[in-house]
Amino acid sequence: MRKLTLTLLLSSAIYLSNAQTAAVNPRPLTMDEYTKAQGYTIANLDQDTYVKFDNAYVLDRYESRKPYFITGSDGLKKRIDLYKLVAKEGMQEIGLMVFYTNEKGKMYKALVPDFTADAKVWEKYFLDIDNINKEETNFILKLSYVLSKEMSFQQYKMLNGGKDMKEESATYGNDICFPGDEMVTMAGGGTKMLKTVKPGDAVITIDPTTNKSSVVKVKELTTHDAKNYALTRLVLVSAVVTDTKVGQFINLNSKILQATPNHPMLTKQGNQKMGEIKTGQEVLCLNDQTGKYEAFIVLQKTEKGGGIQKVYNIVVDGGSTLLMNGVMVMQK
Repeated sequence: MRKLTLTLLLSSAIYLSNAQTAAVNPRPLTMDEYTKAQGYTIANLDQDTYVKFDNAYVLDRYESRKPYFITGSDGLKKRIDLYKLVAKEGMQEIGLMVFYTNEKGKMYKALVPDFTADAKVWEKYFLDIDNINKEETNFILKLSYVLSKEMSFQQYKMLNGGKDMKEESATYGNDICFPGDEMVTMAGGGTKMLKTVKPGDAVITIDPTTNKSSVVKVKELTTHDAKNYALTRLVLVSAVVTDTKVGQFINLNSKILQATPNHPMLTKQGNQKMGEIKTGQEVLCLNDQTGKYEAFIVLQKTEKGGGIQKVYNIVVDGGSTLLMNGVMVMQK
């Protein structure tokens, strides 16, 4: 199955929610229906809530929900509308149609299959949203946020592209470290790729009690031999939601962090290893829009082999934390 990535977690969606699994007389969405439905459209998203197609299918506005208007860190506002795809015969819900409109008015469509759909239909769905994500940065993240908010997915167990940790033979050990392409926050607010950090470099540390930052010097960059290390990947979001008559307006900021599962992090629930952190927990991050250190919620968590690579850790002369990809992590 094609591996999906989130451009800054998210990548997006997988098995349907408890709400869908409880649907009456569920049946699989076929590949022919998936392809046909991609041609369906809604003439007026503000007014059309129940539209028939081919005298055989209906697009019914999901739970009569208003649209979502999501603004990311780039300041661009996107619109997301959700419609149930219903087969008229038996009135069976066979999928969820997503209409995604960007700031220029261009519309993209994604069809989330019913959980009973064949694996090939799911593969096509993953491929389609991955292609949209290449054009619309963070599409998968925004879609993931909306689907998790609306449908309480058991998600994103398939965002690792179906990888099996045992088949991957990923290495779990005592090394507490990060891939070399994670970004370290330097003194002055800039960033530097971890593997290029040198002794004497000035980096930022955060006081977890006061949330105030200070500058410390790098004493050493520790390098561990190349192996297929197991990596825990967290997608963290900060979402400010305003509910209006028009729809839900969401200001969404996101962070993605990868590290070995045993790397320590400070959450609201205390000091934990990354591999022990659960979705819904809060971690301190730098909000790029406000410039402040704020609690972000873990939206997604996956774990997989990262492939053969070296991993790294920074030793500094003070403080207890560092900022990696804008996320506060504990020093080793």
